[in-house]
Amino acid sequence: MKHAVLISLLTLICSAAMAQDRIYRCGNEYTNTVPANRAKECKLIEGGNVTVVPGTRPAAQAPAGGDASKVVTAPAGSPKVDNSEQKARDADARAILESELRKAEARLAELQKEYNNGEPEKQGGEAKNYQKYLDRVAALKEAVTRAEADVAGIKREIARLK
Repeated sequence: MKHAVLISLLTLICSAAMAQDRIYRCGNEYTNTVPANRAKECKLIEGGNVTVVPGTRPAAQAPAGGDASKVVTAPAGSPKVDNSEQKARDADARAILESELRKAEARLAELQKEYNNGEPEKQGGEAKNYQKYLDRVAALKEAVTRAEADVAGIKREIARLK
């Protein structure tokens, strides 16, 4: 008797937990009640729970015929910078980028010399352990690829300053 009461109580609790109000989709809106004036466009959602996550507002439109990446506005209340100071900042940025470019190109040349078109010289225990050599060759190839990407990125930044 005690088990029968317990089983019926558990069944009742489970069925109550699984029950959910009917959910209708009316266009892009989900609701539990169907408004009388929109009854024809509302459809009952079958199976599973519905989770609605609110979206974000679309970004402001770019000016007609203009490139959105070229439109830059300063935040309200930001200090104004005169032309001579801005030119000095741009010159400093260009000098820094050119210095970084020289370093990146030197690093690329060093890596390419070590990589030796995919056949670097074997070092230490690599003569006995060929897999160790292959791992180092793969790492060198990745480093050369990264260095080439760095050089290309810095060149793009310099071109953007012109």
